[in-house]
Amino acid sequence: MSAAPDGVQSAYPLARLTTVRTGGPGEFFARAGDVERLLELVGWAHASGLDLNVIGSGSNLLVADGGVAGLVVKLDGELAAISVEAPRVLCGGGARLPAVAARAARAGLSGIEFGVNIPGTLGGAVRMNANAYGGELGSVLEWVELAGPEGLVRRVPDELGLAYRSSSLRRGEVVARASLLLEEAEREAVSATLAEMRRRRHEAQPQGIKTFGSTFKNPDDPRAEGASAGMLLSRAGCNGLTVGGARFAPKHANFIENMGAATTADVVAVMAEGRRRVIELTGVALEPEVQTLGELSFPWR
Repeated sequence: MSAAPDGVQSAYPLARLTTVRTGGPGEFFARAGDVERLLELVGWAHASGLDLNVIGSGSNLLVADGGVAGLVVKLDGELAAISVEAPRVLCGGGARLPAVAARAARAGLSGIEFGVNIPGTLGGAVRMNANAYGGELGSVLEWVELAGPEGLVRRVPDELGLAYRSSSLRRGEVVARASLLLEEAEREAVSATLAEMRRRRHEAQPQGIKTFGSTFKNPDDPRAEGASAGMLLSRAGCNGLTVGGARFAPKHANFIENMGAATTADVVAVMAEGRRRVIELTGVALEPEVQTLGELSFPWR
């Protein structure tokens, strides 16, 4: 293995970078504030045979208790910046989606309002083709720049394999920057839409807890009869269901809460029991929406 670039840390505690606050350390960890630094880190990881992973806001992420092998990178600085060139909003991969939505609203640009209720980064949103409240990132995405071992490559949405909460991006490809092509609108109207979306989220979802957000994807199985994952879990008696230090939130059963000292194993055990109950009740097999890092698998796979 070649010498690590300056600023690369060993055995970094990754739990502090996730919203659910579980999981073990990263073998190597570094921050990238610009494209040159990111390409340096990507190149070192590739040359050293290390797996490369990126942590954004850690809001849709579950880290293995045993930690993560290889290099984990967090984007900040220029790679978390947001700028407006109407009707476009240019973002770093580390830019938080609620901040992107708010910045667009101030500029009188519409199309990314749904992002105000997705507490992740733009890079994660591209990877997951994030959607909420009828909006979908793929509908406003103009292009992305991906950092990989070969350098920086620009791709358009048709080259990203975008589908329901998924894409064809490989784990070693890092979203460095992206352009969103929006529509000009009345600033007050866009701001009012953001306020309404925030209100709806606060009414429906638990606040002030350690969670990674939605646990399971909403099913398309006809046996669900149009019910969301949260509805199915609630009908199966999962609200408040607890294993160790983790539980399904009493307010919304598709959110898992770390009550203080949960492990990732506790979280997975709660997920497995909730999924089992839904299958027993309806026959519907829920699939995780949360992303994972490290040697972590779900017991039903």
